[in-house]
Amino acid sequence: MMLEVAIDADPEWDSSSRWTALVRTAAEAAIAESAFPQLSKGSRAVELSVRLAGDEEVRALNSQWRGQDKATNVLSFPQMAPAELESVGDDGPELMLGDVVLAHGVCEREAQEKAIPLEDHAAHLIVHGTLHLLGYDHGDDSQAEEMERREVSALRRLGIADPYGRGH
Repeated sequence: MMLEVAIDADPEWDSSSRWTALVRTAAEAAIAESAFPQLSKGSRAVELSVRLAGDEEVRALNSQWRGQDKATNVLSFPQMAPAELESVGDDGPELMLGDVVLAHGVCEREAQEKAIPLEDHAAHLIVHGTLHLLGYDHGDDSQAEEMERREVSALRRLGIADPYGRGH
């Protein structure tokens, strides 16, 4: 795969090198389980930007872009519409899928509440965020079910248990 992952991590995430492999494998798994697996097989470069941020930065972004003045675990900012992704060929300039931003404090609290490693929860959120970049949403029950099914399949590729506990 010609996936390029740009990672920018705040100090509270330790070091970005710790997260590089996890972010890459989670994004690759999400793409493989999406309707656009050809993105991982073609010769065209695909880029994804991941920001491992603090809660305040995510709160500000969530307020600015979604009108919700609170920190959330993950935000996604797609740069391509699903229809554009369907017509992508092997030739052309690098494709910028978009940006995924994780909030450290929220992620850490959620991982503790679920009694799972922070790395597993962060991988789930990277998969979730990447699927949003690829046009998936959870606005209604059928969309949510499809997105969750793809998340579970992607996480299975990473050796991570079903986060929804339904034994998919």
